[in-house]
Order: sequence, then structure tokens, then C-alpha cells
Amino acid sequence: MKPILPRLILLCLTAATLPAMADTAKQCGTLEWNYGPYDYRTANAQQRKLVESAHFTPEAEDLREAPTGSFGADFKYTLSVFPNHPRALLAMERLVVKEKRNPANGAKYTIECFYERAMRFKPDDHIPRLLYVNFLLRQNKLDEARTHLDYVAETTKEDPFAQFNVGMLYADMKDYDKALVQAHRVIAMGYDRPELRDRLIAVGRWVAPAPVADAASAPASAASQ
Repeated sequence: MKPILPRLILLCLTAATLPAMADTAKQCGTLEWNYGPYDYRTANAQQRKLVESAHFTPEAEDLREAPTGSFGADFKYTLSVFPNHPRALLAMERLVVKEKRNPANGAKYTIECFYERAMRFKPDDHIPRLLYVNFLLRQNKLDEARTHLDYVAETTKEDPFAQFNVGMLYADMKDYDKALVQAHRVIAMGYDRPELRDRLIAVGRWVAPAPVADAASAPASAASQ
């Protein structure tokens, strides 16, 4: 799978009130459920197995066989227990495309709702938000995609993988100035993967980062003055 996932924005917006999400939250239902909900990142093996073995089998994920007879219902159950389950979100998105209906049969909520619920549940989990950005780009909703992407860029500055994927998505949007900022950030963090740099080189937008001054030479330089 392709890698994925301004200060003013962070002052004005919370994860639950980003554009288009506040209204959506009213129609996407409560997060209360009879089992969970649990953060998929920290759920234990028993919690995952109990749900996935019954509703999110490999066959279900590949849209080959639904454990209960309805892919939409099985994925909905999985995403009710683990709203931020990234593979289940992607499976639901593929199901919507396959069935050419949104919500998918048995799903109850639209795919936009499932992404909203994931972000509402765990605003600090950047993976569902980056997946949602990918979805928005395919829908040509660039302004909303950029808002979410800016949010991730500013809230994951200690996470080189997230910063790299943000840069790749900026490049997808042809926002090469922001992609270059991200490329410089990840290089400074020691995460020097070539893909983002190569994409910027290919469109003539690559600029090498300024060299970092050698801290060890600073005292000697100062002493010589």
C-alpha cells in the first residue's frame, strides 16, 4: 500500500470540529456499544481475536466471504468495537466502491461517517485521518483534505513516519511547497527515505536543506574572535 498515515488551525479547530465534521457527527451516531469501544492500537490480542475471528476474517477483508452473510454488517460491528481499526476502514471503503452504494448494504453509516467516528473516538490517531485524506483526494475535496493534512503535520512533529506520509500526500495534491517542508523535516529527523525527495526532483521542486552548522566547531570559532 502506498505510504500514508498551521498553528492557526490548531487554535481554531479541535479534532471533533474540523470542517464538514461537526455536522457529520450529528448524523453518525453515538460511539457507545455493548462491547467496547476499544482503541485498536492498544487493544489486547484477546479483544482483537474475539471480534475479528467472528466479523473481520481474512476472507471478509478481501470481500470474498462475509462471516454473517453481510460484509457491511460485519464491518460495522468491527468498527463499532474498534472505531479506529485502519484495515476495517479501508475494507468498508472498498465495499462502498464495489457495491456502488453509500452506506454499503448492512453498514448503517456512510463511509464518511465511519471516518468521522474514528477521528472523534481517537483524535490523536493520525492513521484514520490520513486514510480519510486519501479518500477526500479521490473525491476531489481538496480544501477539506488540506485542512486534515495540515492538522496531522502540526500534531505529529515527533513522528517521522507520519511526517513522511503527510509530505507524500501534499505531493499528491501538488502542494509542492508544503511537501518540501515535510521532506526537510524528515531528513532532519534522520528518516531519509528517498521517495518524497525523488518526487520533488521529478517535478523540479527539490531544494536541498541548508547544512546544519557543526556545533563542535562553534566554541573554537568563538574563541578565535
